[in-house]
Amino acid sequence: MTKRSKKGRDAQANLQGYVVVTFADDVEQARDYESLLRANEVPVEITEQADQMGNREIAVMVPDEFLDEAHVIIESQDAYDDFYDLALEDDNEEEFDSDIFEDDF
Repeated sequence: MTKRSKKGRDAQANLQGYVVVTFADDVEQARDYESLLRANEVPVEITEQADQMGNREIAVMVPDEFLDEAHVIIESQDAYDDFYDLALEDDNEEEFDSDIFEDDF
């Protein structure tokens, strides 16, 4: 019989009742989500797990009863970030040069 490590059992016990709210692209994004959720008083854990293809994924997990609230918080932040990115993108575009159409007569 193989012995399982106590650390592995403790980690699984701590995540009992937790569900995945989103998968992060990298650890930095996962930490950003973690900070955002904690700032809104939502318990959160980050775990790395393998998907069906054996690839590693970074899961952001919350207790089941906080799932809807966590979705709203993350979606609101993502929408704000998208709006902010769009505003910055517009500022960086070159302004239309109306002098190009003026005749030099």
